[in-house]
Amino acid sequence: MGNVNCVFCGCIEQASVGVVEKWGRFDRLADPGLNFWNPLAGECLTGTLSTRINSLDVKIETKTKDNVFVQLLCSIQYRVIRQNADDAFYELQNPTEQIQAYVFDVVRAHVPKMNLDELFEQKDEVAKAVLEELEKVMGAYGYNIEHILMVDIIPDASVRRAMNEINAAQRMQLASVYKGEADKILQVKKAEAEAEAKYLGGVGVARQRQAITDGLRENILNFSHKVEGTSAKEVMDLIMITQYFDTIKDLGNSSKNTTVFIPHGPGHVRDIGDQIRNGLMEAASAKVTE
Repeated sequence: MGNVNCVFCGCIEQASVGVVEKWGRFDRLADPGLNFWNPLAGECLTGTLSTRINSLDVKIETKTKDNVFVQLLCSIQYRVIRQNADDAFYELQNPTEQIQAYVFDVVRAHVPKMNLDELFEQKDEVAKAVLEELEKVMGAYGYNIEHILMVDIIPDASVRRAMNEINAAQRMQLASVYKGEADKILQVKKAEAEAEAKYLGGVGVARQRQAITDGLRENILNFSHKVEGTSAKEVMDLIMITQYFDTIKDLGNSSKNTTVFIPHGPGHVRDIGDQIRNGLMEAASAKVTE
């Protein structure tokens, strides 16, 4: 607003509108540019209003449905309606205080109906409710509400720490689940590997024993054919004695073995041969029976 101008002409700046009175009563609006009025007829320029968009930041403190105190930062963009500039000039002494009062009223009526999480999710709904109320009220005073932005929602510091701790605990719980699943998979794979290793080890031992049996059988047959007058039993005894002394030699040459006490003598070699021979005969008879 400006002071009373009692000259015959004046310039109104761009994005502004002038208010002309006649004998103290509103007469007309003056558009931007050069305007004339007659002070002798009681006409004068009472003041001007800017039609640019103004921004007003309002900080509201309220609480949610779950009794959490929060601060909301709301930004309101408004402007004077050119056609209704006289209402804006005469009706409101301080429009910013009027806007703040309605923002406080609407926000404190809607936010207590929401939980904190709902407030964060539906902040646009709160802004929409404020916009509808302000447009309805401020439009009658010559002001148009362009935009309302809910810029920030700031809970109490202790609430923010609690929310961060809850989030951290949830992530730790999820990490524990994934770690447990990984350990489970590792143990299963380890068990499968051990089972496979034991199976292959058993196959290897069976093949080794089969190879030893085949070799003994071949040696007995070759020796019996090449040396006349020898029986299979004598050849088997000779091979067993050779294997026995080879085993004793390996035990003596190994530096990693501790002291080993074993019975030794020709009779023991014969006993070992008899045990192996009886085992082979029993296996053969069982095979024939099948």
